[in-house]
Amino acid sequence: MARYTGPSWKLSRRLGISLSGTGKELEKRPYAPGQHGPGQRKKLSEYGLQLQEKQKLRHMFGVNERQFRRTFDLAGKMVGKHGENFMILLESRLDNLVYRMGLARTRRAARQLVNHGHVTVDGVRVDIPSFRVKPGQTISLRDKSRNLTVVKEALEVNNFVPEYLTFDADKLEATFTRLPERSELPAEINEALIVEFYSR
Repeated sequence: MARYTGPSWKLSRRLGISLSGTGKELEKRPYAPGQHGPGQRKKLSEYGLQLQEKQKLRHMFGVNERQFRRTFDLAGKMVGKHGENFMILLESRLDNLVYRMGLARTRRAARQLVNHGHVTVDGVRVDIPSFRVKPGQTISLRDKSRNLTVVKEALEVNNFVPEYLTFDADKLEATFTRLPERSELPAEINEALIVEFYSR
């Protein structure tokens, strides 16, 4: 299944979460898209709820179905809670951490920065958005990429960097000091429903 590339605002409203991270999509019309507008939501079945939760998380991180499933299976082999480990693996993706550093306004923009070779890990250029960063590794922008307009604009609006990243604003680099805890991961996701979905 290919990665979704359609209108993200429409998708945000359908899933009931802000995929851009700004919350703007839901301010004007906090109900699902479509000509019938609000009041048309049927009660979801148990399967429907599980599927919706899976789609929420998948679209939040902008991952295609195959990558998503592969990461889920990998999380199942780790010690600890399956759903929690799954979210930690997604959070440890390079594109996500570039977004968390505030170098891009959305995860989609962060993925492009990585794809286009602007990002290094421990001084080595990495252009794979799904690259899993390990605790202790340092993420930075290449010298020639520091003056990119998208980066400057993102840094102007972002002032929150999670505690598991040590960010140096002058060098535009961050060290992934530790794996995030569940309390630091998206609160609007119920990962237990995703585990149930794949356990069917």
